[in-house]
Amino acid sequence: MEQKQNQTIPEPGTVYAALDIGSNSFHLIVARIVDGTLQTLHKVKQRVRLADGLARDKSLSEDAMVRGLETLTQMAQALEGIPQENVRVVATYTLRSAINAKLFLQRAKQVFPYPIEVISGQEEARLIYQGVAHTVSEQGNRLVIDIGGGSTEFIIGQQFAPIALSSRSMGCVSYTQTFFKNGKITELAFQKAIIQAEQELEEIIEQYKNMGWQACFGTSGTIKAIREVIVRAGWSQSEIKATHLEKLKQMLLSFGHVNDINIAGVSEHRSPVLPGGLAVLIAAFEVLNIKSLTYSDAALREGVLYEMEERLKHHDIRERTIESLMTRYYIDANQANRVQRTALEIVQQSNSEWNLSRKFRQILVWACQIHEIGLHINSTGFHKHSAYIASHSSLPGFVQEEQLLIASLLRFQRKKLRLEELPSFTLYKVSKVVRAIRILRIALVINLRRRDNLVPDFSVTVEDESITIQFPEGFLAQEKLLEADLEQEKLMQLDAGFNFFFS
Repeated sequence: MEQKQNQTIPEPGTVYAALDIGSNSFHLIVARIVDGTLQTLHKVKQRVRLADGLARDKSLSEDAMVRGLETLTQMAQALEGIPQENVRVVATYTLRSAINAKLFLQRAKQVFPYPIEVISGQEEARLIYQGVAHTVSEQGNRLVIDIGGGSTEFIIGQQFAPIALSSRSMGCVSYTQTFFKNGKITELAFQKAIIQAEQELEEIIEQYKNMGWQACFGTSGTIKAIREVIVRAGWSQSEIKATHLEKLKQMLLSFGHVNDINIAGVSEHRSPVLPGGLAVLIAAFEVLNIKSLTYSDAALREGVLYEMEERLKHHDIRERTIESLMTRYYIDANQANRVQRTALEIVQQSNSEWNLSRKFRQILVWACQIHEIGLHINSTGFHKHSAYIASHSSLPGFVQEEQLLIASLLRFQRKKLRLEELPSFTLYKVSKVVRAIRILRIALVINLRRRDNLVPDFSVTVEDESITIQFPEGFLAQEKLLEADLEQEKLMQLDAGFNFFFS
């Protein structure tokens, strides 16, 4: 792995910020982490109802985009003065589902200066668990449920380690839209919503029941509102039970329409989406046989904050993810390290011109480490197999674009450089992606013989997009195979419109 030098260990009291771009609300938290404890300095919550604009064909409406962009403009003002490296922004269900999410992300760049990371459902679940795990003390297995606007996450874990992660496509906004159309609250609507939610949970019921749990926690707005109703009504001091959910359901039925809901503890903003969220929670209680649930105020954004601090202290879960892949797929670590050393040497010598960021260099290192992962399937076309595995595996700690970038580096590591097949990115400039691909390809060619100390020190110069590598005089005359391999790579890069010279 890359030596982590010149990285800053966070000082006590360092200020961090996390923004959760959710399907129902955007949540911003600004805090310090002192002695492992989160000290909240500032919170902002804006209800955007992004999922309201998600059509049947999964396109996000213009109105929803405008609401989101206006809110991001406000959030940018709230984040002023906080260093960019201390800010992390994650987007969940709606933006990972919308077919035109990239258009929204491109427009967001005009009003919001921070990169927006679209995370997978599995990654969302993992981060939610981290937020809860840092704030509760119960021992044994814990079940955590987070009902969002478009998805609901179910996690079982012990202490800080998640054991089972699942993100289901059901949320308070999407279920209210689907089953309580025009705001009407009926017994039939509840029945249909609950049955659909139970069907959505079928895949995980046996696994979760077999694992079991000693404590159950619920997070986010829907469960917070339900807990508030229960406490204010005097039904319980804090715990949520199935009987309480049934009582609340009957209360909602008595109003008949979301616009008429008037319950102590339920805000006017929560009322329109409460029926859908309640149906999801009732289904979870029924199929998982949940006896009681305790509300936890920590959720995704807190998990993001704690992980930011861990990364700065060099405890990056992504390192463990890559190491796990290398072990699982029997990767030749010696060859991976040879390629990595060569790639980093090229990066170092070209950095004054090409300026690949530290984060970008780290992605390149991880690509070097697992570039041969596809050999586990077949040596023929292994670069395509490598890309497929990287694209379709669950990679804890990686956001979607990081995973896509690694897969792209692996896909284009050899053979013809068909850049017209390169996917589009919002977090990375295409020119930087192409430079990283070219560096990886050259590093691989130089190390095709899989021998230590074969290649002597070399010099690298770049000018615009042209790269030149100069070996010691007479070296290539003795290494005819390497010279032939470099010549072949030179022609493939030239065919893609780039100059690569060597001597």
